[in-house]
Amino acid sequence: MEDFLHSMDWVLPLRHDWATPIANGFTWLGYTPFFLMFLPLGYWLWDRAIFTRLAVLIAITAVINGWLKDFWQDARPDPRYWIDNRVEGSPGRPSGHAQVAAAMWLWLAYEMRRRWAWVAAILIAAGVALSRLYVGVHDVDDVLTGIALGLASIVLFIWLLGPSFDFWRRLPVLVHMAVLVALVPLLWLVWPPEGEAGSSFYGHTSVLFLLFGWVAGQTLDYRLVPRRGPRPAIWQMAVMAVGGIVVLFALRGAIDTGGAAAGLPRVATLYLGAAILGFYMTGLAPMGFRALRLMK
Repeated sequence: MEDFLHSMDWVLPLRHDWATPIANGFTWLGYTPFFLMFLPLGYWLWDRAIFTRLAVLIAITAVINGWLKDFWQDARPDPRYWIDNRVEGSPGRPSGHAQVAAAMWLWLAYEMRRRWAWVAAILIAAGVALSRLYVGVHDVDDVLTGIALGLASIVLFIWLLGPSFDFWRRLPVLVHMAVLVALVPLLWLVWPPEGEAGSSFYGHTSVLFLLFGWVAGQTLDYRLVPRRGPRPAIWQMAVMAVGGIVVLFALRGAIDTGGAAAGLPRVATLYLGAAILGFYMTGLAPMGFRALRLMK
């Protein structure tokens, strides 16, 4: 059992030229660029409420994953197995890809209540988790722990959405935003010493600033348009998707460049940029789409 959980020798014979691009595709679904596209696209084109809940769930899951990575400090497999070299310096257990994939895709299926959605969610989440084994950056123990925590995150989130927390939803939005900001120093106090002063802490808690901007933008969006009109035509949705994402990544690049030019500390640029991107996703972009008559 110990060999099964931690040995990677069985992975190499499974690798083939046709399988590697598939594994790389699934593993890309767990990196930041994918989330920066998937979350706003869902908000713009599908359902504002569902994707706001999904953004909150991903934020919770990401913070839990970062804390546990720095707490356990579990070494990844030997780099000679790696195909994905974007994990340099990051601990192994739990697999963030497996954890977020299990929470995210199964939550969407739970929201949709459709059999095909459950099938698709299980296949995608399994594909992401297995891809981390295939590319050699996690062992079975890392992946199984990530999946278990992802499922636990869903249970926790269902509880948070229950009647016990109705009082929280009745609080003013400014209180919600203040709590998101206050969570960062509070997390710093309890963050494992191995990561509290490093990029791991700042990277994982930057998602709280993205959520801060998301909530601010969503509040503006709902005030301007309490109820959206009919779903846009396919061509309008295509323009919104392509144009909105191009602007988002251009804005992201401008923030990084501007922060460096202004001499801002890297962490300040990271947090400020996350908040601006969140506000763009739910506030500025929908305003622009309506101004261009792409949506109502």
